[in-house]
Amino acid sequence: MKELKIKDDYMIFEKNSFQKNHKTIDIRFGLTYPNVYRTAMSSLGYNILYNHLNDRQDTWCERIIYPDIKTIESNTPMRYLDIISFTLQFEEDYFNVLEMLKNAEIPLKREERDENHPLIIAGGPCATANPMPLSDYIDLFIIGEGEDVLDKFLDTYIKSPDKDLKKFLDIRGIYVPKYENKTEIALIDNMDCAYHITEPVISKSDDKDFQTIFNNTIMLNVSRGCMRGCRFCMAGYLYRPARETDCEKLIDIAMKNRENTGLNKVTLIGAAVSDYSNLENLIHGLEKEGFQISTPSLRIESITKETLETLKRSGLKTITLAPESITRLRKVINKDILDETIFTVIKNAVDLDFKIKLYFLIGIPGESKEDIEELAEYMKKIANMHYNIKNVKFSVNPLIPKPHTPMQWEPYDFKDIKNKTRYLKKEMKKYNIKCESPKKSMIQYILSCGNRDVGAIIEKSLTKTPTLKEWKEILPNYNIDDELPWDNINVSVEKRFLKIEHSRLNNLKQTPWCATSECYNCGACEK
Repeated sequence: MKELKIKDDYMIFEKNSFQKNHKTIDIRFGLTYPNVYRTAMSSLGYNILYNHLNDRQDTWCERIIYPDIKTIESNTPMRYLDIISFTLQFEEDYFNVLEMLKNAEIPLKREERDENHPLIIAGGPCATANPMPLSDYIDLFIIGEGEDVLDKFLDTYIKSPDKDLKKFLDIRGIYVPKYENKTEIALIDNMDCAYHITEPVISKSDDKDFQTIFNNTIMLNVSRGCMRGCRFCMAGYLYRPARETDCEKLIDIAMKNRENTGLNKVTLIGAAVSDYSNLENLIHGLEKEGFQISTPSLRIESITKETLETLKRSGLKTITLAPESITRLRKVINKDILDETIFTVIKNAVDLDFKIKLYFLIGIPGESKEDIEELAEYMKKIANMHYNIKNVKFSVNPLIPKPHTPMQWEPYDFKDIKNKTRYLKKEMKKYNIKCESPKKSMIQYILSCGNRDVGAIIEKSLTKTPTLKEWKEILPNYNIDDELPWDNINVSVEKRFLKIEHSRLNNLKQTPWCATSECYNCGACEK
């Protein structure tokens, strides 16, 4: 185990991190996560890229994790690396990106950097969906899943390690803000050919801030993409079509991980784990090999009592569910789950003595004051199904319109969200409820759907906190036929299809998920 110094104390021990001789490699690559260690090392995508890039003999990929500006592996200041790559998982991390560059004494604006500075790139779901807010600060963006793109990018860079970015324009999945090029998303077609970690970084610490969310577990990449078509879900549109890893391959990967780490608990990771077509066989196969099994969240309509019993036997204590709203509003977002199904799953979970966490949305198009009152009663009914109402935790978040979804033309009504949040907090004060800040959600909306001008207020925040008025002044407001800031980014799902879905949400029409219906010709599977 390698000992890492954090602040003034030695608090973290890591196993399986990569150490290389910088004199024998061609590229010093800083895989940078603009959020804290606990969040960074809980990201399967971040871990995949770390291991994948270090499999290259010509590259030493080192991690840099906020707020540090030096690498974990060699304590090298990030400004001395060849390439710095930011993983953009959350829009709020944009502020940390600029803070890290500033603290590293790297000029913020890409136009102010020269041959003596690292090449600054970024990837992740936020970069894929809408790179515009940071486009004055990032040299190029990786659009889609990074494994395949980064190899081509690095091969090209090694041939000509200068700052002329034209050489990258022919690579699918690369957007260069300087040239405002049109680009198509790059996705791994076959999950059996995707990169699966078998020797993950294992960290140990007595400090909870440095323990990962899936602490002491093997993260198994069961699937990517989702076919459900929830109209608010950006990941469900960016990463179509759904792709699954073979059941036997997953069991083999789990066993190799156990050999390399000694860990015996598996966490199933995917956009819709409970939709995995061979889930029961996977669970039984892992159980047969002696693994404990958990999963971060489950799709309600896919959960069986047998699945819950298996997860209970594996030691899982909390079930996470997302009913989202009341019956009528679930139809708006294309998540028409029957109340009977929801209550059956909750009853089974209570009978098995699970704690339950539920996610709900407010601010769904067409939502009225009466709907919010009904939602409060709905949540109370759910909580009262448990023998201890404190064992039922509610997380209520404003619906934030996202790029490349049917909601991308919807506005964010700050005053309306604020009033509804205040009502729910008052009405549910006896229950275990957490409501996201309406202001914080508004800022996330601006960062999600804003244009290049948003970068100015992000930069301003380094020295002065922008006022609520300043944020409101740049609230996006798009009409259905407007040119959108992210139109140059082709994620395969066509705007034509999104417009159809937008009209259907206003009419409460459902679009059955792809696994149970004919193809809707959305564009994602045409290749």
